[in-house]
Amino acid sequence: MFNAHSVSIPFLITGPQVRRAEPHQVCISILTSSDASLSIELPDISVDYSSSETQFRLGEHLYLRHLLISSQAGLPLDTLIAYRLVSDVEIDHNLYSYGSAQLPAFLIPNILTRVLHGSCRNPHHHSEDALAMADIDQQVQRDNQSQGAQLLILSGDQIYADDVAGPMLLYIQQLIEVLGIYREQNLDISLPPTIEQQLYNRDRFLPYTPWQQRDKTDLGYWLRRDLEHFTSLKSENHLVFFEEFIALYLLTYSANAWQMLDLTVTAPSCLNKKQLATFESQQRMLTEFANGLGQCERLMANICTIMMFDDHDVTDDWNLTAAWEQAVYDDPVSNRIICNGLISYWLFQGFGNDSGADTGKLSAAFLASLCQRDDTTSWDFSKFDQKIKQFDTWSYQLDCQPKVVVIDTRTQRWRNEQNFNEPSGLMDWQQLSALEDSLEGEDEVILVSPAPVFGVKSIEAIQAIFNVCGQPLLVDVENWMAHEGAARKLMHIFRRADTPCETLILSGDVHYSFCFSVQARFSNRDNRIWQLTASGIKNEFPKSLLGCLDKLDSFFYGRYSPLNFFTKRWQMKVEKHATLADHPRHLVSQSGISIIELADQKLARYVILHGNGEITEFDLENH
Repeated sequence: MFNAHSVSIPFLITGPQVRRAEPHQVCISILTSSDASLSIELPDISVDYSSSETQFRLGEHLYLRHLLISSQAGLPLDTLIAYRLVSDVEIDHNLYSYGSAQLPAFLIPNILTRVLHGSCRNPHHHSEDALAMADIDQQVQRDNQSQGAQLLILSGDQIYADDVAGPMLLYIQQLIEVLGIYREQNLDISLPPTIEQQLYNRDRFLPYTPWQQRDKTDLGYWLRRDLEHFTSLKSENHLVFFEEFIALYLLTYSANAWQMLDLTVTAPSCLNKKQLATFESQQRMLTEFANGLGQCERLMANICTIMMFDDHDVTDDWNLTAAWEQAVYDDPVSNRIICNGLISYWLFQGFGNDSGADTGKLSAAFLASLCQRDDTTSWDFSKFDQKIKQFDTWSYQLDCQPKVVVIDTRTQRWRNEQNFNEPSGLMDWQQLSALEDSLEGEDEVILVSPAPVFGVKSIEAIQAIFNVCGQPLLVDVENWMAHEGAARKLMHIFRRADTPCETLILSGDVHYSFCFSVQARFSNRDNRIWQLTASGIKNEFPKSLLGCLDKLDSFFYGRYSPLNFFTKRWQMKVEKHATLADHPRHLVSQSGISIIELADQKLARYVILHGNGEITEFDLENH
């Protein structure tokens, strides 16, 4: 029997994560088990600087701390800056240092020459974790007296709140007990009394709309089908409570969190034969995942890391249609679950993206949600939920060369007013206009869009067919071209005369990788757009199916195919680039993280570093 009270809890729950790094301010996030004094020291820096802290207590033994290093004179650019965590508690910096270095070191990105980018990291997927392999690559770069990558961009699905392994759900409950993570006040949801009884069973108790209450224009009404609010195909262990989201973040990024668990826990006897086999397989995958977390922590302690959410950070199909939004946000339990995902994103990802400049405005209301009653501390988010949903500045920019623009494609959607069951545009007119302003007058830009702007046409065509049949949720119809208004506005932005000479669009989401180059037709300006898609860090698309789709795409949408003129992007000439290999491919399904190398702020090399150490390079010259 697991005894949470007998576990030894270390001071550092999660090692330092270097988040937004700018000349006048650097944000470093860290999780500790106490509020012991903690500050940052830069031993090799001669300019004046100060260290401050924003702290959120999330449990009896859990403190999320965002440490801010501020310098009015400005810290040096494009130079490795070693740092030390100063505390009353002894800290072993060797765990986070490369080679012979005594301390971890980061640099403030200014002139970008090497960038890491990836998305979709599912802990129990059978593929290898490419984030751990990126750490090895960064170590090799540092050992060779190189600075290595200057920036790590994670563009979505940093956690999978809707696709949780059975053993992971048990580990989450253990960690909640060990750290005394504060729970939210009771939800009106009737789950089985024990977590063991909930395994592979939670989806039966999640909210739904009875068929009698559905719109009569919806085919589901006449088929007498209840409408499930949470549409993930793998929602049998979907996270529900705020404390579960917190624990999942720890187990996704913290090696020490796993050291506090009983990993020998066996499958409950109530599981059937199929569930038992799944449980044991997932347990093996999670053990391998946990073994690489020390490397992932070291990587993030040595590189500026910026992030953006996609749907799985909250739930699958998040805000995909207006009908989905209406059903979910009108139900108090469904609404709470969505807000739990968004609040946890704000704490662990969003705050570090802008060092609290805008996101910090939510802090006071969040802290006011912690209630003390009858010696019990819990969260009451009844007032905070509305604030977090109304917050509209998740998008942000990083002022380096080239400029990095990261866009929110989830919370500011262009809803279809005529048919709520049609897919919403990924950004509304106002947000697209703001994007247009951020690109105007720039020579080179890196645009981070969680979903590819220029995707595989054959796959988008299949999605369109499902959408016509009234099933947009079944195949995730959330590409940029699925909404007429958003697609036309976006294409107009890229065809403007003052569009950047070179735009690198970094995307994920799709669980395969590719490289497309795009130029506007009928334009006198020689501008180039690169669609660089890297997905997933620990996830893969079925390889045989992807091979068939690649062949279909080449057959139906070849360079001279008339079908190209029936797409919403017919005024853009899209060229597919193959891999440099004996058997070239356009689409690659193998877990990996991309390495983008730049020369004079333009794309020079595009490589996928796979989780098993192999490398796939795309041919940028021939297409």
